[in-house]
Parts: sequence; structure tokens; C-alpha cells
Amino acid sequence: MAQSPGQGITSLARGFAQLSVSRKVGLLVALAAAAAIIVVASMWARSPEYRVLYSNLSERDGGEVIAALAQLNIPYRVAQGGSVLLVPERQVYDLRLQLAAQGLPKGGSVGFELMDTQKFGISQFAEQVNYQRALAGELARSIQSVTSVQSARVHLAIPRPTVFVREQQRPSASVFVAMYPGRMLDSTQVSAIQHLIASSVPQLSARNVTVVDQSGNLLSPPAGAETLAQLDATQLKYVHAVEASYAARIENILKPLVGSENVRAQVTAALDFTRVEETSEQFKPNPTPTEATVRSQQTVESASTTPQAASGVPGALSNQPPGAATAPLTSPAQTQQTPATAPPPSSTNRESITNFEVDKVIRHSQGEVGALKRLSAAVVVNYKREVAADGSVGYKPLTEPELQQINALVREAMGFDQQRGDSVNVVNTPFSAEVTPGGEAAPSPWGAFAQDITSPAGVGRMIKYLGAAAIVLIVLLLARSALRDVGRLGRVEPGVGTLPGGMAQPQLAGGAEFTGIPDATAANFEADLRAVKELARQEPRLVANVVKDWVGRGE
Repeated sequence: MAQSPGQGITSLARGFAQLSVSRKVGLLVALAAAAAIIVVASMWARSPEYRVLYSNLSERDGGEVIAALAQLNIPYRVAQGGSVLLVPERQVYDLRLQLAAQGLPKGGSVGFELMDTQKFGISQFAEQVNYQRALAGELARSIQSVTSVQSARVHLAIPRPTVFVREQQRPSASVFVAMYPGRMLDSTQVSAIQHLIASSVPQLSARNVTVVDQSGNLLSPPAGAETLAQLDATQLKYVHAVEASYAARIENILKPLVGSENVRAQVTAALDFTRVEETSEQFKPNPTPTEATVRSQQTVESASTTPQAASGVPGALSNQPPGAATAPLTSPAQTQQTPATAPPPSSTNRESITNFEVDKVIRHSQGEVGALKRLSAAVVVNYKREVAADGSVGYKPLTEPELQQINALVREAMGFDQQRGDSVNVVNTPFSAEVTPGGEAAPSPWGAFAQDITSPAGVGRMIKYLGAAAIVLIVLLLARSALRDVGRLGRVEPGVGTLPGGMAQPQLAGGAEFTGIPDATAANFEADLRAVKELARQEPRLVANVVKDWVGRGE
């Protein structure tokens, strides 16, 4: 028979009052322990997970970061002797951004902030040393920004300037990098570090920068060695990019026809990385004067007159001054008879120089690096999928016209050139069902779930949740057992014979009292059950009336 909530609480209180002092204390302690366990389990389940904020911190950086976290009221934990700081998982990235805005951590190296504490009267040598330290610290911070680099140190060897050319020395630098576990620098990154250092120090060549890792391995090429390996790596990367571009073109043009999962294409490109420079000068035959271009023209013309020779009687008489001038009396007839004096002889010289342009052609050509020499394309197309009338799915090969159409599309997409020696091979074959379109084995439905569970984070979460569930289950079982004992005691009163469920002890026929039920204080569930069976055997009508009464009251 079900009890109302009020009756249940009353029976629990009555049963608790009937317990002895020791049992009351034990029950209270058990309930308090269960409540404490539930509270601790809930707090433990709700407590945030801590993740690494920074690792391998120096004592100076660690103290500054802890002071900043204390100002922000952020809980933190210190591990591994103070070199690792842990903060709540949800605040890791926000705190890194906030601390980075404050310039923390500084990485254990000083930068140009060292120049802010210059003392008055410092010598030029000390100032130069501080500048070199600051420059090395800034370069180390820049190198630590690389993803694979955990820490870095830079040593600069800058000689003192001199006015003597013979005594001048080139600066050099050495870089020590410590990598994260499982990380490494490729040749391109090493070259980038070398050029970063060389561009920051005047007159420093990238060849004079040495890069060494924490294992003592020389990452930079030796001085004087040819960097052909770097060129080959760059060329290989370029070849892969060209091949991937052509393969993507072919697949993109065929996907609308056969489906994105029914075509695969691979392209092999032969590229020429030979660098050729050629200069040629060609002269044409001389053109006619009317077609030629005048470059320059010079004309020189001169005229001269020859003076008369000396005449007269040689001697002293000829050197005397002339006498008084007299006008001669001449008649017109005499004048006409006098012959004219001949002009003095003269000479004329004329020179003309004309320069024509020389017709020539100067051609300077430089060959294209990475020129395409040949293309080879291999295309695989899946069988055509067909659905029959009965709903069954089948596959059949493509027809010859369809293959020819696909072949023509592939040729157009790749820019097929027969003179260049290009080749195309299109194959129609069924695809394997055990391979996914990405080329990897098809994962099982539980693959992702199993991978997540087997990961370290997943194992930690499962242990945490299972532990909390086990504690809660144990507490519930203990509480249920305690409440059952209290309820059982609350259903009887000392000195009064009652049936289970609160029914008064009946009277037998003839007025005799029924003595089949023992004292309730010393009875247990089995004794009550035997008493009820005995009562039903002796007085079946009475039991039937009691049950009828219960049904009538809805209990």
C-alpha cells in the first residue's frame, strides 16, 4: 500500500526516534558523510581543468607572470619546480594575449630596453657592448617566434671599425636554437634565419651565419659550400605545385560528368630549370644613301688670295720716301688707251663629311627558368552507376564515344601539345569499395569515437566522469539502505501489535486476540510476512475485508 508524503515523513521521524543513541549518531554520521561526498564529487566534477600557460620559464619571467596573474585575480598552479605555470583551460588563450600585450614573458633575454637604463658618463666601449647585447636579444626573440623553436640564443662577433683597408674584418654570427620535442627546421627555415640575422647587422653576409641545434647538429650549410640542396628543394616544390594544378584542372572539368568520387587524375610535369642568357649583334647590308639615316654631317669651305710680288729697282733708291704728290693730267683718250690692272690670283678649298648610321640589331635574351618541356596525364574513371527497375544498383563501363569525349576534355584542360611530346592515358575501371574517395581506408562508424576515447584527454575525462558516477551511486545505495531501515521501524509502535502498513491487530472469532504476529519491535520483515500468512490462513474473511477496505480508500 502506497503512503502519502506526509505519512512517509512521519514514519521516518517515528522510526528515527525509536533508534538508540548509538544508532542515531551512526545514522547522522553516515548521512553527513554522504552529503559531504556528494558535495565534494560535484565540486570535483565542476572544477576547471588546468592547462599549461607557459613552460620552461626562467625565475625572473616566472615571477613577473605570477605577479601579473595575481593582479588579474586568476587562479594558477606551479609545476616542475616553478618552470611550468598552469591556469584554467578556458582562460589559456585569453591570458596569453593579455600577457603578450604586457611584453611577458621576455624569454630570459634582454632587448633594446637595456638602452633605457644607460648611466650618465658611460664609456663608448660599454655603450657599444650594451648595444650588441640588445641587438642579440632582439634577434633571439624574433627567432623564438618561429613555431618549431622553443628557445634561441644569438652570438654576434662585430669587429671594431678601422680606417685601414687591410685590417678590416667581416662580422659573423652564430645562432643556437632549441627545438620542441618532435620538431625540426627544414632548409628553407634555416635559410630564413640566416637572412634575418644578416639583414639586421651591417655588412654581415648570410654565409657567415652559423645555425646549430640543441643536439650539436650543424643546420646551416658549411662556409663556401654550394647551396644546391636549397635550390633543389625549391624546384621540387614548384614541380609539385605545377602537377597539382594540372591534376585539379582535369578533375574539376570531369566531376560534373562522372561525379566527384568517380575520377582520379595524376599529372607528371617535366620542367627545365636551366638558366640561359644570350646576347647577339647582327649587322645588315649597307643601304642606299637615300634610305640611310644621316648620323652627322660636316662641311668645311675656305678661300684665300695670293699677294703681289715685290717690284722696282733694288737698292737704296727704292727705299727713299716718295716725293710730293702731283695729279697727273690725262685726257679721256689717254684713259681709254690705258689697259686695266689684272686682279690678284686667289684659291678656294671645300670639304664635306657625311656619317651614316650603321644598321644593326642587338638582342639580349634570357631563358625562362622552369619552362614546361613535357606533360604526362593519367586519368582513371569509375564505371557508370545505374539503378535497375527493381531498385538494384549496378555498374557498367563507359561507351567508346564517352571515353573519347573524356579524352578530348582532358587534352583541352591540360593544354595538350603534340609537338612538345605530351601524352594522355584515360582508363575506365571499377573503383574498389574498400577505399574512400580520399584514397584512405574507410573508417568504421565507431572509429572517431574510439580515437577520442583512447586519447589522453578522453581517458582523463572518462576516469573523471566514471569516478563521480561511482561515488554518487555508492552514496545513493547507502542512503536507500538507511532510509529503508528507518521506514521499517517507523511502521510499528512499541507495545502495540500492528500489521505492516499501519493496520490494527484484529480480534479472532470468539473474542480471542490474535497472537500470531510477534512484537513489532523485535520482528523483522520475514517474521511479519509469516504472521500475515498465518492470519490469512486462520481468518481469510478478515483479510479479505481488510484488503477490500484498502481498495475502497485508494491505498
